[in-house]
Amino acid sequence: MEITCINCPVGCRLQVTVENGKVTNVAGNGCKSGYHYALQECVAPRRMVTAVMTVANRKTPLSVKTKTMIPKTKILDCMRQLSALSLNAPIRMGDVVCPDVCGTGVDVIATKTVE
Repeated sequence: MEITCINCPVGCRLQVTVENGKVTNVAGNGCKSGYHYALQECVAPRRMVTAVMTVANRKTPLSVKTKTMIPKTKILDCMRQLSALSLNAPIRMGDVVCPDVCGTGVDVIATKTVE
């Protein structure tokens, strides 16, 4: 299969061979990051999730993100879980607003402060 590496702006075209659920060959990568990206992307893709959430009695929404990447298959569930939450100020940048989102072991954190 052919995929485009998104680790940097170069966007190397990677030719990846997957056999029995495992990557057996990666070609076309300009660096080691491309190789590691292919290993992860072709077997168990993961993504960072960013979103905005409402805060009670505030007009400006709170921007949040997952602390690390979560499985791509959990993104919709993550968004549903976040939309069901209600937040109250004050919230500080870096505060955990949703621990262990969707059982992934990854926290969702605030990316700004709301007083």
